[in-house]
Amino acid sequence: MNDRAPAPGGLALIEALVNTLDIETGADRLDTPDGRARFGLTPDDLPAARELREALRAACLAHAGHGTPGPSALDALLADAPLRVAISPAGEAALCPTGPPALLTRVAEAIAAAAADDTWLRLKACEAEDCQWVYYDRSPACRSRWCSMSVCGARAKMRSYRARRADSA
Repeated sequence: MNDRAPAPGGLALIEALVNTLDIETGADRLDTPDGRARFGLTPDDLPAARELREALRAACLAHAGHGTPGPSALDALLADAPLRVAISPAGEAALCPTGPPALLTRVAEAIAAAAADDTWLRLKACEAEDCQWVYYDRSPACRSRWCSMSVCGARAKMRSYRARRADSA
């Protein structure tokens, strides 16, 4: 959908998962064997994976300033992630899965790592309602609004320009 580099570290997993659904066309790559294989999913895993995907999209929309802060569906889903904090003899903390490496566990680990290094809030969803593609905002001020300035940004600016012209006519 865009020409941005993938998100760093574990955020690439989240970005790839959310972007399996093309909002504009309705195409869902989780409907394909290759799309499911990328995330280690079986057909039985799809309802939970789709619920997780949309909760992640809502969080990324909130990072971009859309939606309401507060308790979220993502928070409720992450509460079920089988993880624990382990402390090494040297006193270092690490998250450890307590069950099989399911998608929810991998996402929870990625969010925890990104929150620790202050990159979680840079994972955003495009402002365009017919897009909502997730991207990693690398701008210095963390103020990107669209996944692609040449597509979604240009469309938004053209709509704004036309609205101004219509108002002044």
